[in-house]
Amino acid sequence: MSSLASDRRYTERRAWIEQYFDRTASAAWARLTSDAPVGRVRASVRAGRDRTRANLVGWLPHDLTGVRILDAGCGTGVLAVELAMRGADVVAIDLSRTLTDLARERMPTELPGRVTFLSGDMHDAALGDFDHVIAMDSVIHYAAPQLVASVAAFCNRAKHSVAFTFAPQTPLLAIAKALGKLFPQGDRSPSIEPIAESTMRRAVATHPQLAGSWQWADDRRVTGGFYISHSVRLTRAASA
Repeated sequence: MSSLASDRRYTERRAWIEQYFDRTASAAWARLTSDAPVGRVRASVRAGRDRTRANLVGWLPHDLTGVRILDAGCGTGVLAVELAMRGADVVAIDLSRTLTDLARERMPTELPGRVTFLSGDMHDAALGDFDHVIAMDSVIHYAAPQLVASVAAFCNRAKHSVAFTFAPQTPLLAIAKALGKLFPQGDRSPSIEPIAESTMRRAVATHPQLAGSWQWADDRRVTGGFYISHSVRLTRAASA
C-alpha cells in the first residue's frame, strides 16, 4: 500500500477516476448495469461484461459458503450479489459513493448481512484479509507498473487467489485511445490503458512481491462489439 500511496501517477489517476464515476458517469453506469434498454454500443459492452463476470466467478468453487471475498471496484454490485447468492461473505468497495448507494438499493432482500457495500479505497488495510479478491474492470485505467502494484497489494491480503482484468493491447484499442485525445480535457472519460499480454505476464513474473509466491494460473479474453477485456487469475504457488 505504501508504494501505491507514494506513486504520484497512481494517486492522480485514482482521483480522476473517482470524480468521473461519482459525478459524471454514475447515471450511465446505473443504466448499463440494469435491465433498461440501451443502444447498440452499450448493449455490446453489457454483453461483454456479463461474459467477463461469468469467467471470473467460474474460477471459484460453486459453493462459497463462509468464503470471504473482496469485490474491488464493485460499481453497482452485480458481481457482489452473484457471489453472495452462492454463499460468500462479500466486502464490496468502490470509489464512487453514488454507485455503492445504488448497489445497496438494488441488493435483494434475501441476502441480508452477506454483502457489505463501502465507498473508499479498495486497498484500505482496515478491510482485512480475504480468501479471494476480484477486481473486474477496476484497474484497467492504470499503466502496467501501477496496475501490477495494485494487484500485488491485493495478493498481500488474499489467501488463495486474485483475479483481475486488463485491457489487452490491440490495433482497435490503440485507435480508440488516440481518438480520445482529440476531445477537450473536460469531456474525456478516464481512458483505459491497453497493455500487451506479454508485458502483463512479464510484469507479474518479475514483480518482487509476486515472483516465486504467486503464479499465473488462468486467463481468458472476451471480445465482442465495442468490448474487449482480458481476465487473469493468480494463485499462490505451491511452495509459498
